[in-house]
Amino acid sequence: MNAPGWQIDESSCAGRENLDTGHVERYDAKEDAHAAAEVALLKDIGLRRDSLVVEFGAGTGQLTVEVAPACSQVIAVDVSEPMLARLRAKVADLGLGNVTIVNAGFLSYQHAGPAADFIYSRYALHHLPDFWKALALSRLRGMLRAGGVLRLWDVVYDFAPAEAQERIEAWCATGADTADGAWSRAELEEHVRDEHSTFTWLLEPMIERSGFHIVQAEHSADGIFAKYLLRAA
Repeated sequence: MNAPGWQIDESSCAGRENLDTGHVERYDAKEDAHAAAEVALLKDIGLRRDSLVVEFGAGTGQLTVEVAPACSQVIAVDVSEPMLARLRAKVADLGLGNVTIVNAGFLSYQHAGPAADFIYSRYALHHLPDFWKALALSRLRGMLRAGGVLRLWDVVYDFAPAEAQERIEAWCATGADTADGAWSRAELEEHVRDEHSTFTWLLEPMIERSGFHIVQAEHSADGIFAKYLLRAA
């Protein structure tokens, strides 16, 4: 189905670094998705061997390859072809036959077949401006069975606008001088400047309006990161 002319091009919002092969090669050393702990959490709340999992913003596939042995099928969705190339190599190396890889995004992925039991997304939703976040969340709800779970991590600002200068500057000051190892100051500044992280007090009503119940919301002490456990109404 062709997208309407007014729909955003998700690849244009993917984040410069996520389309850069050099960044993709460094990504797993820079960012630990805590995949084993996340799969343990999903098992605790009902993940079974017959579960269908859809991951949005799968990236290099840290979660995808960890959850695949614990479920019937994983559909790994990402708009970045360089990221998916790395994921395809991992899937081939591990001989995982139950992973389907789709080059798409929150708004362009077309779900077919049974409703998902779990949807997982880590540090991906912030690539969309708020209007499109709301549409994306509504689409995710439509892909989940009633009672299904959305596990969502993101950069979400848990402070008032008047605090932004102090809070954002403090976060950017934690960045390294170069991008070779940990996240650099320049990368953190780029995130704030060019991407679309929003406030908790905007995102959370959006989540509920989209048909989810917020079972758990964890906000980091610095007000920069949030983790949500959401159940489809």
